[in-house]
Amino acid sequence: MSWQFEPVGIIHSCFAEKFAIPRQPLLAPAATARLELLPPYNQPEALEGLQGVSHLWLIFVFHAAASGPQHLRVRPPRLGGNQRIGVFASRATHRPNPIGQSVVRLEGIENGQLLLSGVDLLDGTPVLDIKPYVPYADAIDNAINPLAPQPPEAIAVTWTDAAREEAQQHQDRLRQPLVALIEQCLSQDPKPAYQQPAPDREYGVQLWDVNVRWHYPHSDQIRILSVRQATLT
Repeated sequence: MSWQFEPVGIIHSCFAEKFAIPRQPLLAPAATARLELLPPYNQPEALEGLQGVSHLWLIFVFHAAASGPQHLRVRPPRLGGNQRIGVFASRATHRPNPIGQSVVRLEGIENGQLLLSGVDLLDGTPVLDIKPYVPYADAIDNAINPLAPQPPEAIAVTWTDAAREEAQQHQDRLRQPLVALIEQCLSQDPKPAYQQPAPDREYGVQLWDVNVRWHYPHSDQIRILSVRQATLT
């Protein structure tokens, strides 16, 4: 059997590339996005009752995940990228079908668009369905997952004076919480866990329309070097 689905909307988010996206939703509250609903779901009738709902489940497509042969086992970043586990024991992007789910915070509704925060979604992500988060059913106090018992330990994030000033200027221009976004994303240490970079190796990622560059002066510390507007191509 097979099915064909059409998206109900498209995500416009702060994440221009996959690197440094939080590995779970809500870990970076400053990560914001706009969900553009597509006709006919951009009509007020489709959104009746969402006012007052704080969080949503989004069912989406991993549209930028590499396609290839299906695997029964994957190597999740949580376990360092070297240990394999069954595909159904992880939330890796390489899945039998490229479908994901995220719980996000609903900040508002404007002109057939949903304003979201705490997202972990790449810009351009197609959304297949939207469901309200139901606290009494979705929050299970005694739930157990031994592979991910608690949030990842944060790494220290520091700034050069010039980088902090650049980030503040772009934050004012974008009217987005850019400084907090950078710190929240990088404190989760986006590089593969097995890498031990030399202090002179630089990393970079694009958030909104700015390129963020950093290095690891020590294995347990990130120093942000620059925050500059991306060059248009």
